[in-house]
Amino acid sequence: MAEQGIELKGSSFTLSVVHIADQDINIVKRLLAEKIAVAPAFFRAAPLVINIEKLPHTPDFYALADALRELDLVPVGITGAKDDATRAAARAAGLAVISSGKAAVAPAYTEPKDVPTELLNLPNTKVHRGPVRSGQQVYAPNGSLVVLGSVSNGAEVIADDSVHIYGQLRGRAVAGAKGNESARIYCQQLMAELVSVAGHYQISAGLQGEHWEQAITISLVDEQLTLDRL
Repeated sequence: MAEQGIELKGSSFTLSVVHIADQDINIVKRLLAEKIAVAPAFFRAAPLVINIEKLPHTPDFYALADALRELDLVPVGITGAKDDATRAAARAAGLAVISSGKAAVAPAYTEPKDVPTELLNLPNTKVHRGPVRSGQQVYAPNGSLVVLGSVSNGAEVIADDSVHIYGQLRGRAVAGAKGNESARIYCQQLMAELVSVAGHYQISAGLQGEHWEQAITISLVDEQLTLDRL
């Protein structure tokens, strides 16, 4: 009987997509470095898809991929190619050519009714009304972030202080992005890809226990993430 050393199975993974609108690779690299500096653990060795639909010309994929690797990112493919020559150039540089899926129709937004008014009026608090969609990033510098809606797969919410999510957390949430160890994450339903407080993080596989799909708060205690039910 022949030895079965491999097995191919279908699966799905959430990948971050960077939308490039400048032909100058040095500018792209600088702008990405600024984003990464907000939450370096969030992006370390992260697989990345490059959307080039806004570029007027085919980029140098070799140089672009090298620039991303220098930032400790892992370019895995491109999307948004307009012609076969661009697709061929991407493949020659070792990048997969990925077709964009159809956008999902979002349900009508209804603002949560159980949000404490005093929370919305705190100083240095940014309030985002509505869902945070896949590929979208919302950042609250020097303060807390309140999201009046859910955070989709592939979406990112980041705050230098605490993050409050009045809805499902399916994407990634980072609190204490600049090292505030007293920051917390609050959400109505934990289904996250990643959570992080002051650089200490946990991915989905480690979160799927008794607190999965529950209303929880996440804090940092003795350099360990602690989950408690709300």
